[in-house]
Amino acid sequence: MLISVYGSSVFGVEASLITIEVNIGKGIGYHLVGLPDNAVKESNYRIAAALNNINYKLPGKKITINMAPADVRKEGSAYDLPIAIGILGASSQIQAPELDRYIIMGELALDGGIRPIRGVLPIAIQALKDGFKGFILPKENALEAAIVKDLEVYGVSNLKEVISFFEGKTTLTRTVVDTRAEFQKQLKHDEFDFSDVKGHETIKRCMEIAAAGGHNIILIGPPGAGKTMLAKRLPSILPPMTLQEALETTKIHSVVGKVKDQGLISVRPFRSPHHTISDVALVGGGGYPQPGEISLAHNGVLFLDELPEFKRGALEVMRQPLEDREVTIARAKFTVTYPASFMLVASMKPSPSGYFNDPHSKMGPSPMEMQRYMGKISGPLLDRIDLHIEVEPVPFEQLADRQAAESSAVIRERVSKARARQSERFKSNTKTHYNAQMTTRQIRNYCRLDNASSSLLKQAMERLFLSARAYDRILKVARTIADLEAAENVVASHIAEAIQYRSLDREGWMG
Repeated sequence: MLISVYGSSVFGVEASLITIEVNIGKGIGYHLVGLPDNAVKESNYRIAAALNNINYKLPGKKITINMAPADVRKEGSAYDLPIAIGILGASSQIQAPELDRYIIMGELALDGGIRPIRGVLPIAIQALKDGFKGFILPKENALEAAIVKDLEVYGVSNLKEVISFFEGKTTLTRTVVDTRAEFQKQLKHDEFDFSDVKGHETIKRCMEIAAAGGHNIILIGPPGAGKTMLAKRLPSILPPMTLQEALETTKIHSVVGKVKDQGLISVRPFRSPHHTISDVALVGGGGYPQPGEISLAHNGVLFLDELPEFKRGALEVMRQPLEDREVTIARAKFTVTYPASFMLVASMKPSPSGYFNDPHSKMGPSPMEMQRYMGKISGPLLDRIDLHIEVEPVPFEQLADRQAAESSAVIRERVSKARARQSERFKSNTKTHYNAQMTTRQIRNYCRLDNASSSLLKQAMERLFLSARAYDRILKVARTIADLEAAENVVASHIAEAIQYRSLDREGWMG
């Protein structure tokens, strides 16, 4: 007897329909075809034990299972459940007339229990597009799948529940999530708030500008100056995610199984990988490609603490994603693309010891030491960082001050208004959403300078020995400063403030 069951395969952050055809005929054997990986091939052992432990059996006949389309590689243990149901139906151990109306996915335990899987949200979205009535999956993944409004989602704990449901003996409780209400439950950043930061007014201003324009930023300062503390608070002043951004972010985290029980991810991610991270873990890839840290930081912040300590190769492969806002992983037989639109926040010491130009330090680094240290960060990577700011230790008087600093909520309100102006400005362009993404042509259109501003920028380029690559960056930052002030045009004061945020372009950092 031949029967078809439907599952799904996740490729990148998108899913595609997989038809599992089960045929039971004369003879003895178990044949699984359709480009399965080892985890799928091993499913027969799990299925046999699970069926036996719930008083069903694996038929002693010739079982042929075809997973179509045959040219798409099937990975993971999530096909256990649909294959098991297909075998029971094809062997007439159960009667399941509505099998073709549901997507079924789940990993089987040997006792018939059903374990959670990855990539549930992309599968649910595709199931709705393909016209399926519902999605049967592990209970732990039900909230995540129920984000898809018009799809019936049923979370199950064991194989017996699925069998009883298809035979019409019992009903399953549908999991329902009010996506809008869930989205409105924006988690508060109570743990990290700028009201806890004493002093550092200039740095906080710089981070406000970075958040308002989506600019990448690097903090340079000695150990203990507060670089990490400031970086961890940056997400608290970013504008709340839109529903579309929340869905995009949840899809990526779903693929790597990081959504858990929270359903929709409505808070901007903050990723802080260790400096020993490999190229693949940072950017993504592997034998079976998975998103890397830069994709997990999509619509949020990627914090690289002690930037020169990272492997140069890992930093270099990040250059193109910073420009394109996506990462493409190419293999001989396929190419997969992951979104990677994030804000880069980096920190570093000004020298190997951390006390470069410190008047209290007796021994400074030699020119050769500085050249070797700064040489760990390439010019093209620095070219993609708009704001360079020096972080000095906070004086005792400011640390002891009991007066509360400005809260993240107040700063976030100003940032959101500036972002709204940018959204209005770039509404006709689908690729540009905020100032950091402006092209050269857009810079000419939206950052026109009067004579005073142009003269000031020219003097700065000549006197401060600013590099040529700093020119566009200064104009982008100046445009953001103008947006924070609700100014129509960029003026000299905006240029002057933007110039001071280009520390690493100034002569003197090489010793």
